[in-house]
Amino acid sequence: MSLIRRFLRRRTLLAAFAAFLAPLFVLLGLQYIWLDRLSTMTAIAHQAALNNFLEAVGTEVEFYYRSSAERALNLPSSIFNTGDFEKAAWIWKKKPVEGARRLFLVDFTGNTFGNFHVYNPESGMMESPLASDESLAMIVACIPWQLISGGGGIEESVVLRVDERNPEHRFILNPITDERSRLQGLAGMILDERHFKTKLLPEVIRKTSRSYFPEDPAEDLVVTVRDGDGRRIFATGEVTNEEMPASRRFSFVFSDWTAELHSMGETPEQWARASFISNLTLAALVTVVMLGGVTLTLRAANRAVALSEMKADFVSNVSHELRTPLASIRVFAELLKLGKAVSAEKTMEYGEYIEAESRRLSRLINNILDFSRIESGLKSYQFVRASLDEVVASSLETFKVRTRASGFHVTFEGPASPLPDLEIDADAVGQALYNLLDNAVKYSGPSREIGVRLSREHGAAVIAVRDKGIGIARSEQKKIFDRFHRVGTGLVHDVKGSGLGLSIVHHIVRAHGGRVEVESQPGEGSTFIIKLPIHERPARAAHGEESGAPERG
Repeated sequence: MSLIRRFLRRRTLLAAFAAFLAPLFVLLGLQYIWLDRLSTMTAIAHQAALNNFLEAVGTEVEFYYRSSAERALNLPSSIFNTGDFEKAAWIWKKKPVEGARRLFLVDFTGNTFGNFHVYNPESGMMESPLASDESLAMIVACIPWQLISGGGGIEESVVLRVDERNPEHRFILNPITDERSRLQGLAGMILDERHFKTKLLPEVIRKTSRSYFPEDPAEDLVVTVRDGDGRRIFATGEVTNEEMPASRRFSFVFSDWTAELHSMGETPEQWARASFISNLTLAALVTVVMLGGVTLTLRAANRAVALSEMKADFVSNVSHELRTPLASIRVFAELLKLGKAVSAEKTMEYGEYIEAESRRLSRLINNILDFSRIESGLKSYQFVRASLDEVVASSLETFKVRTRASGFHVTFEGPASPLPDLEIDADAVGQALYNLLDNAVKYSGPSREIGVRLSREHGAAVIAVRDKGIGIARSEQKKIFDRFHRVGTGLVHDVKGSGLGLSIVHHIVRAHGGRVEVESQPGEGSTFIIKLPIHERPARAAHGEESGAPERG
């Protein structure tokens, strides 16, 4: 029943872990989808921002030329009715128009084909145009209105017109009509390309950049402008990457010219993908940390459950261990009380049993007390010079009394030559040997042979306890010196014990500067070996000496 409860407890922890993992991975999957969509939308938004930037540049250019044209070209029709063209010269002189290479008028009131007058900014007067390519371009640009003038002169739509059929001479024209929509004339300007390239474009781009990128003035973006033939006529920086995330033509004037954005760093798609990867990596790291935390928590919980089970087994086994010698003492005491010892030999025999069981009980209690002191770091040892031969002999003599009735045969093999006295705590070393002998009895199975060997090997005193019992699997051999640990398979698990004996042995031997080893094969028995160094050691009370030693017994 206890095995079923233990199984269910551990499966409950696994179920809790699985219950945590399921929503975590669902959330991670949803986060992946969200981050993927976010990266896509970020790329789209970034692309839209770049397009909006170029559109804003175009809008600023259009606003500049449209407002300049409306201010300069909206002339009263009375100028044409009265022929007072110098009034237009006076207006243009008073309010010069930047960005206009030439200002001119075409009068249709006296001539169907129009009389042309150009403004001379040097003299501030209107003049007749000289024969030139520019004059010819003006005539060609005004042909549609010449046709209107010859066909009745009604102009229903009075809006600014742009004529860019000749890229070398770009016009903005404004038809002037009277109150009956009859065409009176034209006011026009020829755009100054040089002003556009050298002054207007840099100013507009700088202003728009500050508006769209207030914190980062788009250092990774270079704005270029190409003319109608594809020649680069303006750039805000050196173009080292032909990647072009956005381009847009100007919409009002210079409509055959294209503004382009070149990315010197990452494109919007690359930036969005890098952001997606970094966010996903961060989410994965957080998930790993959470998994690690949950794993450690469940591992700690599992260890706590296992420790609780071991302590429960410890209490149960110690209770059994205490009852056994107490029951024996009570039986032999009752025999003595009832006068069953009819001879001195029987009385002595019963007394030996009572003494042996009381010593066994004392050792069990001492083990528990020693373990408590070891756990609290208060265990101390009294090192004095003593004979290890005598300590072993005394422990064997006491042990033989206990095992006499159970039929165990303990053999002893002494050293080839006497060992020197060692600096040891004789009671602690005797306790360690007794614990190994007691362990051999418990796990000998049907075998009743135990061998003890005392020898000297490589500068160390060696105590070996060998049994021919059930043995220990290799996977368990590193754990048997842990506190409360008891091998959990087969017959081994059925043997009662506190699980503290080998842990205390390990601590005692470590306190003496030695080590304890085990050699075992399942079904072939086990040999526990204590190795204590042989060297001069000043006598002292090593109080708390091993308080820093590992708690694993």
